[in-house]
Order: sequence, then structure tokens, then C-alpha cells
Amino acid sequence: MSEVKLNIDGNKGFFHIDIDGKQEAKMTYVFAGEKQIIIDHTEVNPGNEGKGLGKQMVKKAVEYARENNIKIIPLCPFAKSVFDKVPEFRDVL
Repeated sequence: MSEVKLNIDGNKGFFHIDIDGKQEAKMTYVFAGEKQIIIDHTEVNPGNEGKGLGKQMVKKAVEYARENNIKIIPLCPFAKSVFDKVPEFRDVL
């Protein structure tokens, strides 16, 4: 399993997974106030589909939300589908 990293830049940021020094997956978000983030886009490079990288990033976002007592608004269709399929992540919605 690859490590999911977080980059924060002011009121926005992204989660990403690097494999062999190359960014292979990225999920962007923006803050909506101080206590909510909006996940707006998830992207996985060709050849990495079906490896669970997107779900790993959503899981990391959920962990981040729990640790920082914030809520997630999943506007990205992929992220929304993960929340729909994984009931244990819904406490941060």
C-alpha cells in the first residue's frame, strides 16, 4: 500500500500518492469556512485504475477530518461514491 501525503496551501490543498518518485494520484479540496472541506476532484493516472488509490486518499481525508474535527462535503463524484459505499466514513459528512 502506498503512503498518502497531504499538501496544504492556505485554504486549499490536496492528498496525493507518489509511486517511485512520481505523483500517480491526487485528490483536491478547498476549505468552506473553518470546519468544512469540499473534496472537488480526484484523479488517478492511467495504468493505476482499480488499485484502490482513490479510496486510500478518501480514507486519509476522513482521518484528517476526524483528527481536526472538521466535516467533508464530497462534491467529487468519485469521493461521493466512496462515502456511499463505506458507511463507517459517514461520521465526517
